[in-house]
Amino acid sequence: MTSTAAGPQTGPAETTEALRDVDLELIGMTCASCANRIERKLNKLDGVTATVNYATEQAHVEYGGDLAPTDLIETVRSAGYDAAEISREPAGAHDDGDLGPSRAETELAALRQRLIVSAILSVPVIAMAMIPAWQFTNWQWLSLTLAAPVIVWGALPFHRAAWAGLRHGTTTMDTLVSVGTSAAFGWSIYALFWGTAGTPGLTHGFTFIATRGEGSSHIYLEAAAGVTTFLLAGRYFEKRAKLRAGDALAALAEVGAKEVTVIRDGREVTVPVAELSVGRRFVVRPGEKIATDGVIRDGASAVDQSMITGESVPVEVGPDSRVVGGTVNAHGRLIVEATAVGSDTALAQMSKMVADAQAGKAPVQRLADRISSVFVPVVIAIAAGVLGFWLGVGGGTVLAFTAAVSVLVIACPCALGLATPTALMVGTGRGAQLGILIKGPEVLESTRRVDTIVLDKTGTVTTGDMAVDGVAAATAVDVDEVLALAAAVEAGSEHPIGRAIVAHADARETAVPAALDFENLAGSGVKALVDGVDVRVTSPRHAPGALPGELRSAVDSATGQGATPVVVSRDGAPVGVVVVADTVKPSSADAVAALRAMGLRPVLLTGDNAGAARHVAEQVGIDEVIAEVSPQDKVDTVARLQSEGAVVAMVGDGVNDAAALAAADLGLAMGTGTDVAIEAGDLTLVSGDLWAVVDAIALSRKTLSTIKSNLFWAFAYNVAAIPLAASALLNPMMAGLAMAFSSVFVVANSLRLKGFRTRRT
Repeated sequence: MTSTAAGPQTGPAETTEALRDVDLELIGMTCASCANRIERKLNKLDGVTATVNYATEQAHVEYGGDLAPTDLIETVRSAGYDAAEISREPAGAHDDGDLGPSRAETELAALRQRLIVSAILSVPVIAMAMIPAWQFTNWQWLSLTLAAPVIVWGALPFHRAAWAGLRHGTTTMDTLVSVGTSAAFGWSIYALFWGTAGTPGLTHGFTFIATRGEGSSHIYLEAAAGVTTFLLAGRYFEKRAKLRAGDALAALAEVGAKEVTVIRDGREVTVPVAELSVGRRFVVRPGEKIATDGVIRDGASAVDQSMITGESVPVEVGPDSRVVGGTVNAHGRLIVEATAVGSDTALAQMSKMVADAQAGKAPVQRLADRISSVFVPVVIAIAAGVLGFWLGVGGGTVLAFTAAVSVLVIACPCALGLATPTALMVGTGRGAQLGILIKGPEVLESTRRVDTIVLDKTGTVTTGDMAVDGVAAATAVDVDEVLALAAAVEAGSEHPIGRAIVAHADARETAVPAALDFENLAGSGVKALVDGVDVRVTSPRHAPGALPGELRSAVDSATGQGATPVVVSRDGAPVGVVVVADTVKPSSADAVAALRAMGLRPVLLTGDNAGAARHVAEQVGIDEVIAEVSPQDKVDTVARLQSEGAVVAMVGDGVNDAAALAAADLGLAMGTGTDVAIEAGDLTLVSGDLWAVVDAIALSRKTLSTIKSNLFWAFAYNVAAIPLAASALLNPMMAGLAMAFSSVFVVANSLRLKGFRTRRT
């Protein structure tokens, strides 16, 4: 084990410029190209930084100057879409729910109806085209009758969006679909009315690849209807999966209570939770949700915090205990005084943090955005080139037209646009359920590269609460007697050491006598009369007499381990020593072992003395200790490790950790810590358990891995599919099926993150 110490220094102050921000709900987006167009349009405004998320159909916009949200909405409308400002009322503030999901559900129902009708009409068209034996006389005219509503009405969302894009001088995925299906339908109309395809008795076979031939006798009704139906099915399952991907955030928003029972004129009155104000007292009955953050003023119970922290075991609470809104009172009647309401509550802050993370973009998504922004016009050019090539080499109109339409249909970049946001939605939502709040998608890249994890001691590895570690008694004195005398005197003290001694005596059910004339001895300890005898509890150097050998050994041993010994004296003679120490969290040792198993090098960093630090490190299995450091030294330590080539994660909870959390490559703030530390961290761990660090890194790595596998599939699909279609090796209908499957596959792959399980023991 190594140990170093450093002296105090000071660091420079940092300032940041505040910007206004707004979240917009976007209406009319149908693909990743739409999202990119809106984002580019917004970012062209002076002082605007916008991020558009196709999966959530929202934009997060930071803006300054004289701009207003109405200006941003008008900019979106000028791009051919619509937008509305999203209300930031906290969960539970009203009863009518969030309008976003209800609109999405309405759209989903309409899409399902369009899909069902299109499928019913398309199945016989496809069947007749694929099975020559079913091609009765004039079957092609029945195919036209059935296919026309599908291509015109069923594909109307594609046509409408393509026309809107054309009016604004842009192309999207819908342009490819509309052009492809319209071309297939138009050619079929030409062949039926002006060519030879309408001749009674016409038959033709079906192949999965394009074939040579003269175009006037060939119809593509099954391809146009089939492509439309497959793409409607893909869009339906994609939208339904996207709604499921946001379930965790929606559930978080619904956690808050709708109503609360307040005490008014001595009576209990039920009112909407929006009427609560800071300082107001309210009643929580057994089984009810705690309406908002507060402090218990009366009553005792156990509180189920699983929705907030991910911990399944209820936490015992009593007077002066802090509670969080949205948690559930298991038993007992509580009177709680509100300390935060509305958007200031922990639940509202969690929801905002998760939403902000979902609205962002991981670095790996930027490449996908750049590609999809130019993808559609390039594909149209490729399709035109393919058409010209096959006509030029004598492949015939059927082959040339089939290949060109297949290129248009199969190249839609939807999977590319869904790859990152859907994984982010599910991953961050699952994290929120486990008490892990990821501030932004760029954090995911950091978790993959981290190889060194620096752990603050107090409040992170240890509880931060003092507890009795041992009691030693002089010869002929009973240990219980020493504890009883110490607890009797300390009963009048508010010092953490005194509270620890009293709590230990209560836990051991020690009979504690009454004390009189309590007096605080400034800088040295406390004293009182116990059964008429002067009893003092002091630091060793302020003990009224010389310590016997056995007590001196207890003091030296405690000091060597970084614990705090206090001497109990009776009538001026030391009779015992009580050792008090910060206690290691029960899960810390197993969590450190798990971090090692993940390939991370743990380092204990603390402002405490080297003896205490080494003692704690030995208990949890950490070899490297850096002790007696100031807040600036912590920053310098992180910088030194980084200069040595390490990618550093820092875990802390105090004000003195904030600068180091910000300096680290990845900052993990314990949610049980200070607001300053939480603000400085990249990840917030609500539970305060070190196992949450293991879960956070594992979930972040899993989410990043899912994003990369999604992007690989999306890229590989387009790289392989476009040449295949251009080579006339795909029927347009099969191309449509493949395109729809690619989007559904990406979303389904992201949904697997819902199954992530905590590794906590």
